[in-house]
This record gives sequence, C-alpha cells and structure tokens, in this order.
Amino acid sequence: MAPPPPNGYRQETVIDIKNSNKTTRQTVGFTGGLEFFNLTYTVAKKLKVDGKWSSEDVDLLHDITGYAPKGSITAVMGPSGAGKSTFLDGLAGRIKSGSLKGRVSLDGATVSASLIKRTSAYIMQEDRLFPMLTVYETLMFAADFRLGDLSLADKRQRVEKLIEQLGLSTSRNTYIGDEGTRGVSGGERRRVSIGVDIIHGPSLLFLDEPTSGLDSTSAHSVIEKVHDIARSGSTVILTIHQPSSRIQLLLDHLIILARGQLMFQGSPDDVTHHLSRMSRKIPKGENPIEHLIDVIQEYDQCEVGVEALAEFARTGLKPPPLKDGMSTVEPSPSPVRAPHRGGGRQGRGYEEKSLEMSRTSQVSRRVADEYDHSLRSPYNNNSQSWSTSHSAMFLKFTPSRLRNESKPHKNNPAGHGSPGYYAYSSEILAATPTPHSSDYTVNENDYLTPTMATASPEHLAAKFANSFFSEIWILMRRNFINIRRTPELFLSRLMVLTIMGFMMATMFHNPKENLQGITNRLSFFIFTVCLFFFSSNDAVPAFIQERFIFIRETSHNAYRASSYTIAGLITHMPFLLLQASAYAGIVWFALTLRGPFYYFLIVLFVSLLSTNSFVVFVSSVVPNYILGYAAVIAFTALFFLFCGYFLSSHDIPVYWRWMNKISTMTYPYEGLLMNEYQTDKSFAVNHGVNITGVGILNSLHIGTKESKKWENVGIMLGWAVFYRILFYLVLRFGSKNQRS
Repeated sequence: MAPPPPNGYRQETVIDIKNSNKTTRQTVGFTGGLEFFNLTYTVAKKLKVDGKWSSEDVDLLHDITGYAPKGSITAVMGPSGAGKSTFLDGLAGRIKSGSLKGRVSLDGATVSASLIKRTSAYIMQEDRLFPMLTVYETLMFAADFRLGDLSLADKRQRVEKLIEQLGLSTSRNTYIGDEGTRGVSGGERRRVSIGVDIIHGPSLLFLDEPTSGLDSTSAHSVIEKVHDIARSGSTVILTIHQPSSRIQLLLDHLIILARGQLMFQGSPDDVTHHLSRMSRKIPKGENPIEHLIDVIQEYDQCEVGVEALAEFARTGLKPPPLKDGMSTVEPSPSPVRAPHRGGGRQGRGYEEKSLEMSRTSQVSRRVADEYDHSLRSPYNNNSQSWSTSHSAMFLKFTPSRLRNESKPHKNNPAGHGSPGYYAYSSEILAATPTPHSSDYTVNENDYLTPTMATASPEHLAAKFANSFFSEIWILMRRNFINIRRTPELFLSRLMVLTIMGFMMATMFHNPKENLQGITNRLSFFIFTVCLFFFSSNDAVPAFIQERFIFIRETSHNAYRASSYTIAGLITHMPFLLLQASAYAGIVWFALTLRGPFYYFLIVLFVSLLSTNSFVVFVSSVVPNYILGYAAVIAFTALFFLFCGYFLSSHDIPVYWRWMNKISTMTYPYEGLLMNEYQTDKSFAVNHGVNITGVGILNSLHIGTKESKKWENVGIMLGWAVFYRILFYLVLRFGSKNQRS
C-alpha cells in the first residue's frame, strides 16, 4: 500500500466516467495549505491583421486548479513564458481585483487578496535593500515595522536568532552594499531579503526566482533556508528556473505550467510515472523534470499544442503521439529522494524503508493504469520528507505543529507514519490528522513559529503593526542613518550654496544709486531664487532610488504611505534650513540688504521647502532619472519665464497669467523684493526724480502692504503642502506592485 501524503498534502483521486456527457469526480480531503480554483487571468492584446489593429483577449492563466501544501515547498516551474510569475502574483493578491477570476482558500477558508497580503510575505526577484544599512540594522528595522507589539529586547532577540538561523552571523555588521559600496555577497543579500519578509512569521511565503543570479552553492544555501522555513509550518510557493539536482531534493511539490495552463501537479517523484503514463521514455541519465519540460516544449512547437498535455493532466486522456516521440514503456520506479541535508547521515534502515515505499508506490500506479489513465493521483508523495529519521536540527524548526502526528491511531496502532493506502476521502480523513490553527503556538523566541494569522480574521483586525506616530519615528530614524552614511547629497548642496553665496557677495556689493544699481539688485534676487530652485534638482533620485523598497515594504502593510510622506518631510527640513541659513548669513551682511533678516531667511527656507516638495513629487511619477531631470528642467524654465522678472504679472498676456500664479518662483521673488523695497527710501535719482522703494514695487505691480509679504509666505507653504499631498496620492494609489 502507498504511504500517506505528508502533512499539508491532499491525496486526490479523480475518476472521469463519461456516460452520456456525464462526468463524476471524486476528490479526497485536504489537510491544510493554499488552494486555488479555476484561476483565469485574461488581458487584451493588440494584433495587426491585414494591416489593421484589432484587440483580442488572451488568457495568461487559464482555468488552473490545485493547491500548495502546508509545511512544504511548492515549486512553480515551466518553460519561458509559461506564466510562472503571473501565477505567483495571482496567488499573492498582486493582480488587480476583478482582473483575476477564480477563488483562493487558505486552510479551507476562502480568503481575499487583502487578507492574503496581510498573512503572507512576497520576496521579489531583485534584492531591494538600503545599501548603507548593515545586516543587523536592516533586520531590526524590519522587526520595528512588523513586530510593533514586542519590546525592544524581544525584537533584538528575535533578530539575533534570525541572523543565526539564516547563516548571517559572520556578516552581521556588514553593509548591504551596492555597485559603489562593497557589502555582503549575493547569496547573503538574498537571505537578508528573505529575513526581512519572514521576521513576523508569515503563514504564506511567496518567492519569485529566489536563486536568480546566484552561483550553485549560494542558490542551494538559500533554498535550504527556505526549506527550513517551510518545515516550520509555513506554506512556501516559489518560482524557479532550472534548479540543480541538490535543490530538487528540497522541493516537495511541483506545479508545472505552459502557456498559462497546468501541465503537471504533484510530487517530484511522480514525474517519472507521469511520463510513463504518456508512454514517454526518459533517456538514461536525464533528469525527469527537465525531460517533462522538454516534452512540453515539443508539443508547444507542433500543431497539437500544450492543450493536449493540459487535458491529460486534468482528465488522464492521453495526448496524441508525436513523430519519433512515442515509445511504450513499463512504469519505471520513482527515484528515491534523498533526505534533507539537515537530517544528517541516514542508516540502512532508512534506505530499506525508502525502497519499500518506492515499490509500494509502483503498485498503486499499476492500479491507476487499470482505469485507462483516467485515474489521476499527482498529489502522492512519499513520506521521507516527514519521516522520524530526521535529526534534531530539523526538529528544532518544527514546533508543536507535529504533536498530533505522534498520537496513535486506530488504523495505525503503532503510531507510525504510514496508516495505509486509501482510495476514498472518508478513509483518509479518518486516518490523517488535520492541523488546525489552534495547533500553532506563538513562540516569541523562534521566528520560524507560524503566527495566528491563519486562525481567524479577528487576529488580523489591525492592518498595521504600529501606530501612525510610531511609524513616523521609525522611518525618521532610518532616514537619518542613511543621510549620515551618505552625506554627499546634502553636503554638495550646502557647498554649492556656500560658494555661490561668497560669489554673489563679491559681485553685487555696493550697488550704485542709479537705475543700473536697481537692475543689478533685481538680478541678484532673481538669481537667488533660481539658484535655490536648481539646487533642489539633485533630489530627483530621492524617491526613484527608494521606490521599489517602498513598494516591497508597503505591499504587506509595514507602514502607511502617509507616514512615509511626513517622515520624509520632517527629515529634510533641518537640512533645508541649514542650507538657507548658510547662504543668507553670507549675502545678507555682505550686501547690506534691507528689511528683517528673519523674513529673508524664512523666504529662502520656504522656497527650498516648496521646491523640494515639487521635485520629490516629479520623482514619484517618472520611471527613471532621465525623464525626471528632463521634467524638472522643463518646469524650471517655465516657472522662470512666468515669475514676473521678464514681464510683470500685469504685462503677461491674459491667457498666460495663470502660469504666473502656479510658478513656484513667483512668490519668493516677490517676497524678497518686498522685503528690500517696502520703504520710502530713495534708491536712485532719474532726471532729478527720486525713485523710492515703493515706486519700484509699484512699477513692477507688486504689492506694497506688509500683509502681502506674509501672504506670499503662506502661498509658498501651500504649494509645499499641495505637492506633498500629490506625492502621497501617487504613493497611495499609483505605487503598487500590482498587475492591472
């Protein structure tokens, strides 16, 4: 008799009885994990037919039904363009609501995309981390975001244990690094990315090509750590391309796709039998999984197409043979899978038990052939993965979840893991204990212990782990660390403004009391406004560099977009004030400017604030640096043209005056002029007529009242707030890593 599936697996029997278009399906029970039913994702694709463009609906995913067992690694594989990443996004709730059809359930209960996001972690193919944070700091900030209820000591303890279990102890205080800064290795960086997303013990873990770009040893190390996470009780689903033989030994469940359709689902050990049922012989020494993918590509490149293989996987109806592609063979034994490396060396008893299971599996497959291949059991898997021969290294990742398995059962008095071969759901449900949410305990000292996320929606009422103000404080601390370790951006601005201040002080000192002197002073003010605007242009990369980090962190509600917006604003304000103070302190006294110094400083500071807000907003809506700089330069030219220097607001054509109102240069320029010229003092004599400050303002159609000065400051603050609100809206609704 065949051994039972390991915990989390469904042993399914599907019998197609075709009588008068009648189909009967018998399916056995499910012991826990993620189930998906009839997943279909359709997009409109434009095609050119007879010189005319037409729109055609194309299924990127087509009617995929299956499951991912709890406590195991489910690998999604297939040739290029199979829809692996699309399928993973669909399961993870990263496809826009309404675009994906079908149903997803967790432990038997239907769940929404928002609930999936809250109880899962999604590790992207690219490692999006702050390069100037150490491994420890990166994981500590992740703990701050995701473990808001724990004390600082508990967070540190969990991070230290996580570092040890991920094999990062030697690189604990090493920077993450990037192209310009030497840091951790590629494999270590990938493990840090995994650690960031599993710090809170998610019940679901999605990984998109976790071995991409890694050497064989690093890739195996990463999957080995993921294997340990799965054995803790999490449901792990990953996409992987051409895994090595060592990595294949760590995979428990396969989902093979092609053209968005399901080609195979079940244990890696069942691939050989699946091919034999198709009468396809595996060449000597060739990997069965790779050979199956080769067969899929053969069908894909011929007239038959992969639909025949999808039908075979669904109903057991043999696909039509291909030329030189058929050879009748007896079902060959499944290769005996080696135990997990953490289990240590296995003795002879383990090998004999594995051989017996393999022979028993052959018997069950011969029984399946009696149904003319209409009987499908792709979910069978031998129980080596869960055998008691694993060492203590494995058991330490397996908390109280396994306690039910040690209980004797009436069909298995000895308490062994093999209660017998079952053909119907009633027998399986009676013999296989089904884990419930109550079987899991939250152990504060072990990051791998599953959370209560799968227990009930009540435990998920809190969408965010921290309060609004706590999030702001955590983000500010991280921002200040990054600024302290990458001071080039603000130091370069400060240096530019300081040097330009000295140059302006030497060029425009002692203005003559004539019309040319007034013109020179006006040129000084407009150049100051432009200088402050251009000095903020290098903030274009500010959000572009962090966009993917922000998307990764907020996709699972690490913090609010509003917290990120406010934290960034508060973080930059002291540095903006320092820049404005350095410039104002130099030019004010050297040029003996009039009016209150504090107003001069406030105008410069608020000007920097509004300009910075504008540039940050632009950086949030452009895809790259080139477009960002191009957009900022274009708007700078427009704002400069309509600020009132070349033409006063009164002389600008009526249909362009709105540009004068939206120009962020208009208000600091007018504010500086009012601070200098709101006086009856004479600044020049023209043909015997004194030109007073009020006269200069009147000729430029600029207000002369004191209240007008502060009105301009208020408008600049309003623009700063307006652009920050736009920035927030882009973050909140436009910066989502989600398919439409």
